[in-house]
Amino acid sequence: MDQPAPAPVPRSASLVSVRPGAIILARHGEPALSRKCLLTSDQYRDWWAKYEVGGLLAGQTPPPELLATAEGAGAIYASTRPRAQETAAAIAAGREVMTDALFIEAPLPPPRFPAWFKLPPKYWGGVARFWWHAFNHHEGQETRREAEARSEKAAQALIARAESGQDVLVLAHGYFNHMVGKRLKADGWKLVHNQGFKYWSQRRYERR
Repeated sequence: MDQPAPAPVPRSASLVSVRPGAIILARHGEPALSRKCLLTSDQYRDWWAKYEVGGLLAGQTPPPELLATAEGAGAIYASTRPRAQETAAAIAAGREVMTDALFIEAPLPPPRFPAWFKLPPKYWGGVARFWWHAFNHHEGQETRREAEARSEKAAQALIARAESGQDVLVLAHGYFNHMVGKRLKADGWKLVHNQGFKYWSQRRYERR
């Protein structure tokens, strides 16, 4: 006598492949501290210290695309710096935001130039970043190697969170976001949407 065919065994939920969510690295909104000035290297050092503890310029409206990204994210992280915190408050719509110093900006100590040599903050930032990156000029702050290790740690933390299938949004800073993005690409993530380095911009990475 023929035996009935065995019932199919349900596949364990633990064996079902879940596609990782996207990782979106966004830059904060425009800070309140004015960049319309000429500074010596020492004055820029003081300017940067104020920038690090300052908030956003009043009256800004987050772009709809970033608001939509935040609405669709399963997790939102922000740097501990006030400009990132205020950005998070502006787009998170009351949702939980996880604050972590892991995402703060890499330092920008400028090299010392004669007092007659003055530049706007924007250009001092470029000079300071070049000296930090090329010559390891850190003045006792975080070194390039230390920042690279931190960016790797940040990337791995975000990947682990995205493995659940939910999108992960980070509200942080231009250059450190760039460093984290390099680590994501090295781990096989693809940059699929890039708005550059402007304020409120975002870069979306997906595992392909």
